Amino acid sequence: MDPELFEHHLASAHGRGRAPEGGATGVAGTRLCGDVVRLTLALDPSGQRVAEVGWEAEACGATLAACSAVSELVADAPLLDVARIGAHQVADALGGLSAGKFHAAELVADALARALGTAARAAAALPPPAAPPPHRTLVAMSGGVDSAVAALLAARESGDVVAVTLELWADEQNDGERSCCSAQAVRFARALAHRMGLPHLTLDLREEFSAGVVTPFLDDHAAGLTPNPCVRCNGHVRLDAMLELADRLGAATLATGHYARVEPAEPVEPAAAPAEHAAAPAEHGPLLRAAADAWKDQTYMLAALAPASLARLRFPLGDLTKPQVRALAAEAELPVASKAESQDLCFLAGTSRSEFLARHAGIAQRPGEVVDAAGDVIGAHTGHHGFTVGQRRGLGVAAEEPLYVLRTDPASNRVVAGTRAQLATTSVPVRGARLHRDGARVDRVKLRYRAKPLPARVVGAPAAGTHRRLEIALEEPVDGAAPGQLACLMDGDVVIGWATIDRPAATAPAQ
Repeated sequence: MDPELFEHHLASAHGRGRAPEGGATGVAGTRLCGDVVRLTLALDPSGQRVAEVGWEAEACGATLAACSAVSELVADAPLLDVARIGAHQVADALGGLSAGKFHAAELVADALARALGTAARAAAALPPPAAPPPHRTLVAMSGGVDSAVAALLAARESGDVVAVTLELWADEQNDGERSCCSAQAVRFARALAHRMGLPHLTLDLREEFSAGVVTPFLDDHAAGLTPNPCVRCNGHVRLDAMLELADRLGAATLATGHYARVEPAEPVEPAAAPAEHAAAPAEHGPLLRAAADAWKDQTYMLAALAPASLARLRFPLGDLTKPQVRALAAEAELPVASKAESQDLCFLAGTSRSEFLARHAGIAQRPGEVVDAAGDVIGAHTGHHGFTVGQRRGLGVAAEEPLYVLRTDPASNRVVAGTRAQLATTSVPVRGARLHRDGARVDRVKLRYRAKPLPARVVGAPAAGTHRRLEIALEEPVDGAAPGQLACLMDGDVVIGWATIDRPAATAPAQ
C-alpha cells in the first residue's frame, strides 16, 4: 500500500456524500460484518460513459479510501472499461492492499459492479462494433466450467465479448458457495471473467426471480403440482433480461453454456398463401434442437423460449460432450476445468425442499391419509406437497407389490397410491400449449427433464399457435405424468412446442 496515496483518499475523499441525479446505486456489505458501502453512478446522456460517481459508507479506513479511489478511477471512463474493474484493480488504485485489508477492495468492487449493472440495464446505449470484428456477443457466465468455455469459444469467434452474471437469490439459510446465483457466485464469475480478459456486468434480478420463479414454485406446491422453476426462469426471467441488456450493449447475440442447438428458421414461400392468411413470423422462426450429448441435453429446460429469442441465442457447447468441454477449459488453464457441477435448484442450495417451503410459504408438515384407488386408507403421510405423481419412495406403505403415487389431492390432503399398472397411462392432458409448427408434426414428447422422448402425437393435429388445452396420445404406456411439469413437444430431435401437464379432468380439483 502507498501510505501517501492512502492518506490522500482519506483526507480528501473523492465523491463522498454525492448523489448523482438519476444514478443507479449498488450496496455491498452489512452492518453485521461492520462495513456497508452505497455507491451511486450515473451514465452520461450518450449512455456510453460514467458521468458522475458518489458514495456513502459506514466502514473502516481501508474501505473509505477504496471508495474514493474507485470514484476517481471510473469518472468519465467508458462503460466497458469500468466493467473490467474488480477487487485487484481497486487495490492497485491504492498502491496495493495487504491480505488483511483486501476485503475493502472486494466490498467496493461489489458495490461498483451492482451499480454499473443497474445503470447499464436502464440507460446504456452502446453502438454495435464496427467490423472487424463482425459483432459483439454478450455471454452469460455463472462461474462454472460450461459457461466459462462458452465465453472462451464466443471470444474466439467474435473477438468482442462482454460477460454478465445474474444475482437471483439471497437467503441466509442457503449455501452461497453451492448456488449458481448467489452473491458469492457472482463475485467468483466476475473474477473469472476478468482473468479471461473480459468486461463483466452484474444484473440484480432478485425481485424478478422471486416474483416470476419462486412464488409460482411455492404456489404450485400448495396446489399439489410438481413445478418447473428452471423452465420459468429460462423462458420468462433470465434470458429475457439478458437479451434486453444485449440490446443496450450493442450485442447482436447472447451466448450461454447450455447444451442445446438451434435449428435455423425455415424459409417462407411468398406465394404459399395469400397475404391475409400468411403465417405469423414465429411459425417460421428458428427452433430448439437437442444437443449432441444426449445426457447433457438441456432443451427441455429451454423449451419455453420464443423463436424471436432463439434467433439471437448461441449455444457454443451444443456439439460438444462434457469431457470435451472440460478438456477445452484445461487447455486454456481455466481454474474451473475440474469444478463440480451444481445438482440443486439454485435457491435450494444448502437447504431442503421441505425446509424451504415451510420458511417461505408456511407449508409445514400436515398429517394426512394415504389411500388406494378405491379410497380405502392404507397409510399416513406428513403433507401432500412432499409427493409427486410416479413417486415410489417415501410412501411408507407395506404392500404385496410396489406402490406409486397416482395423484395428490390438496383439498383433502390425501395421497392416492396404486400399482404400476394403475399408474400407467397412454393419454396426457396438457394446458397452455404453444406450438411453433403444426401439431401434426409432433411425433414424440418428453415429459421429464432426464426422461427419454416417447413416441406420441397431439390429438386432432392442431394448427400452430396457442391452445388452452390439448391431449397427447402415447404409443406406449408411461408410468405417470406429473401435473405441473413441462411437456416438450418434438419432431425428431427438434422442439416445436411446449405445454404444461394438466390433471386428468376426472381428478382435477373443483375450481
